[in-house]
Amino acid sequence: MHNTHAQADAIVVVSGLPRSGTSLMMAMLAAGGIPPLTDGQRRADVSNPKGYYEYERVKKLPAGDAEWLAEARNRAVKVISALLQHLPAQYTYRVLFMQRRMQEVLASQRRMLLDQGQPVDDADDAELALAFERHLARVQAWLAQQPNMQVLYVNYNALIADPAPHVAAVNRFLGGGLDEAAMIQAIDPSLYRQRA
Repeated sequence: MHNTHAQADAIVVVSGLPRSGTSLMMAMLAAGGIPPLTDGQRRADVSNPKGYYEYERVKKLPAGDAEWLAEARNRAVKVISALLQHLPAQYTYRVLFMQRRMQEVLASQRRMLLDQGQPVDDADDAELALAFERHLARVQAWLAQQPNMQVLYVNYNALIADPAPHVAAVNRFLGGGLDEAAMIQAIDPSLYRQRA
């Protein structure tokens, strides 16, 4: 990957709600030439046959475990939306924020819990959707105020429907030099299962 000045030393953060397409974006970035920061602890399963691309220490950000971010420069790391505000301010971030139809996020989360044999609370979906929408509104307002974070919102549904323009936008946002054809090939529409 050619690092342009715009992206040099930035940490590429893939974020969004769980089940919003973050693993797909990580796979695309890996194919395009940005090495992912992962530890392989969470194995691929039926919910994510290509893997989760997670790094366990991300979950310890609220406790102040952030030294590992020094190794994340010029790499991609998945940080769910609820943990973004714990990223230390001394780094520069390029945030790819995944957006997906809310009813699909909810359906996908439920499916994953069922597949893992976990109890699924049939709590009112409308209530859960409202809580998620409020959370996203707060996160987006917060992101808009962070001088060290540039954000590109990527719509999962539009990306699956017509990848090329979205892949081109991601490449531009990250300074160019990514392999767009390889990124498009990393998209497996057969994995888009919770359609609303």
